[in-house]
Amino acid sequence: MRDAHGELTVTPSFRPAARTATGNGTGVDVSQYHGRLKVTQEIGTVSGTSPTCDTKIQDSDDDSSYADVSGLTFTQVTAQNNSQSIAVDTRKVRKFIRAVHTIGGTSPSFTSAVLVIGQKKNL
Repeated sequence: MRDAHGELTVTPSFRPAARTATGNGTGVDVSQYHGRLKVTQEIGTVSGTSPTCDTKIQDSDDDSSYADVSGLTFTQVTAQNNSQSIAVDTRKVRKFIRAVHTIGGTSPSFTSAVLVIGQKKNL
């Protein structure tokens, strides 16, 4: 991780943990960043019968009312050791973004994290 002097910063929307149900990540204030962000989803251990994890990005003006952002969706995960990244242009989303996991299957469990990586502005 780098500092706010033009270097990269990593901010979690989902901190690393085992997840067994659908849930919302923490909102990240993208107005503090320059240009494009890299949002990375890391999934380690997966268990259950026919487990699925669908992850998308939502945005918000107020970190309260969120809506899906068209085109900002990860490929569905059904197996362990999966890493994916998508680019997010801070000029094309509202002030906050968060990740949303939709988890399905019988007794599913996904060890996962979603990280926002970008260059912070000098505030």
